Amino acid sequence: MTQPPHDEPTVSSPEELREQVEQTRAELGETVEALAAKTDVKGRAQEKAAEVKEQAAAKAGELKEQATVKAGELKAKAADLAHQAQDRLPVQVKDKAAQAGQLWEEKAPEPVREKTAQGAQLARDNRKVLLAAAGVAVVAWLARRRRKS
Repeated sequence: MTQPPHDEPTVSSPEELREQVEQTRAELGETVEALAAKTDVKGRAQEKAAEVKEQAAAKAGELKEQATVKAGELKAKAADLAHQAQDRLPVQVKDKAAQAGQLWEEKAPEPVREKTAQGAQLARDNRKVLLAAAGVAVVAWLARRRRKS
C-alpha cells in the first residue's frame, strides 16, 4: 500500500474517506473542464471573435459620437464664417448679387430654373444627411492626416 502525502491528514473514518473521494472527484472534474476549455480552439476563437466584435461596435459608437460632435462644431463654425463673410461684403457687391439673382429669374429657361429649385429643395430636405456626410468626410480626412504625420 502507499502512504498518504504528508500534507494531507490521514482519514479516520469511512465517512471522511467518502467526503475526500467526492472532493477529489469534484476537483478532478473542474480540472478536466479547464483542460477541455483550453484545447477547444474553435470555442476560444469564437469567444475572441465575439470580444473583438463587441470592441469594434463600442469603438464605432465612440467614433459616431465624435463625428456628430465634430459635425455640429463645424456647422456652427461654417455658419459663423458665412455671417462674417456677409457682414464684410460691401453694399455694392450685395446689390450686384441681388441683381444677378433677378437676372437669373428673368433669363434662365424654365426647365433649368425648375431643376435648380428641385436641387435646392432636395438639399434642404436632406440637410442632416448632407451635414452628416460632410462631418464623416472631415473626420476621415483628419484621421488620414494624423496617420500620415
